[in-house]
Amino acid sequence: MNIRESHGTITVGDWVLTLFLTFIPIVGIIMLFVWAFGSNTHPIKANWAKASLIWVGIAIVLYIIFGMVIFSMFSGEMMDQMNQMGQ
Repeated sequence: MNIRESHGTITVGDWVLTLFLTFIPIVGIIMLFVWAFGSNTHPIKANWAKASLIWVGIAIVLYIIFGMVIFSMFSGEMMDQMNQMGQ
C-alpha cells in the first residue's frame, strides 16, 4: 500500500492554502513546525515542511554571516575615519 492509498492525495486547493499560510510572516513559521512535527499531517506535507524549515535555517545562518561581514566592514571603516579626525 502506498502513501496515496493510505492517506489520500493533497489537492491543488490544499497546496494553495498551505503556501498562502506560509507567506504570512509569523504564522508561516509556526505552521511549518505544526506540519513538520504534527501527528495528523499528510506525510508528503510533513516532509515538505521539514525541508522548508531546513532552508529557513540555512537562510538565517547566511543572513547572520552576511550581516556580520557587512558590520565588520563598516565598523572598521568608521574606526579609520574616527582616527583620522582625531589626528
